[in-house]
Amino acid sequence: MAEHRLLTAHVGEEGLDTLTGYERTGGYQALRKTLGMTPEAIIEEVKASGLRGRGGAAFPTGTKWSFLPKDVYPRYLCCNADESEPGCFKDRYLIDKNPHQLIEGLLIAAFALQVHHAFIYIRGEYHDQRLTLERCVEEARAKGYVGKKIMGKDFDCEIIVHGGAGAYICGEETALLSSLEGYRGQPRLKPPFPAIKGLYGQPTVVNNVETLSTLPHIMERGGAWYKTIGCESSAGTRLFCCSGHINRPGVYEMAMGTTIRELLEEECQGMLEGSDLKAFQPGGGSMQVLLPEHLDLPLDFDAVAKAGSSLGAGAMVFMDQTTCMVNVSMRLVDFYHHESCGKCVPCREGTYFESKLMHRLEAGDATLEELSTLEDICDNMNGKCFCPLGDTATWFVMSAYKAFREEFRSHCGAAACPVRHPVVMV
Repeated sequence: MAEHRLLTAHVGEEGLDTLTGYERTGGYQALRKTLGMTPEAIIEEVKASGLRGRGGAAFPTGTKWSFLPKDVYPRYLCCNADESEPGCFKDRYLIDKNPHQLIEGLLIAAFALQVHHAFIYIRGEYHDQRLTLERCVEEARAKGYVGKKIMGKDFDCEIIVHGGAGAYICGEETALLSSLEGYRGQPRLKPPFPAIKGLYGQPTVVNNVETLSTLPHIMERGGAWYKTIGCESSAGTRLFCCSGHINRPGVYEMAMGTTIRELLEEECQGMLEGSDLKAFQPGGGSMQVLLPEHLDLPLDFDAVAKAGSSLGAGAMVFMDQTTCMVNVSMRLVDFYHHESCGKCVPCREGTYFESKLMHRLEAGDATLEELSTLEDICDNMNGKCFCPLGDTATWFVMSAYKAFREEFRSHCGAAACPVRHPVVMV
């Protein structure tokens, strides 16, 4: 099998979602080791590992930590568990299967950053997962891993689990911070960046669930060891959520550098019988479409970016020949239109006009002249919005339009979707 199981190595073992079960696998020993190091040494170890953020931006984690200004306190740490990207469910998987791994990683990061209040901001729809984390935090507190004098050391840290209200926009780190403060979840102008002025106006680091869950493994075996997994520009492993017209949907942990073809054919066991791959999204609903010719790309942030897309949130959606790219585009545009916070005009109005046009096109009612305005609408949004939501609302649509231009054009004046409802000549 192509999987390289690190974060998921013990998944399936009895009681892993409890403190006792986690300790049985060596849980919290990495934290004990970390508490014997200096914060500076921990940050250098994370830098040496080559770990890049697993939330979508893929920014080097150690470098992000080093942006915090010296000697400015208090400072805060937030775990971004607001997983709402279409097709993505890896963070939920980690919380369901191994929640204490996340809590240990959060505590390691908190000690490295000298943070005494850490938050887990979790998606509103993840009600059961929120309860799981609250239970696990209390288990850890009872054992002396959370609270005052952790493991007898001169380090205090409280962990607060905060449920969101079901807004996709709160996955954007500054909107998350606004929501955590009790305000409407809308993005803030950057700069200043959260590292300088974040939660409550203080220096703040925001890291993803998977990023933090990786830290116990790095601290247990060392950054140099972690760097040996994966490839030069993308170290370690990553979880990929696979769905679509495949035989075995699920979450698979792969060493970076493995090809997408290996993920599809060995782990997902290929396309469904009678299905041929038409296109796929490599990183979630917002990422640009890739084609069968891209299957031999490595799971590498830079290689996929060079091909014109992104590994994003790690959601692989495979589509076969029966898929109408106009229909998929319309559904994704509807999602971003619904989730736009409405703060800026290009996104608020752009997603409205984009959605309206895509509905007419999918129904076969749009004209070629109307279709020609699609690029103008998207051009007036991409790079001109207050936050990346408006940009991402254009990426998949425009990539699909360029790759399947004739399919888009065939909808014009067809009175129905010609892919899902082809006209049969008698």
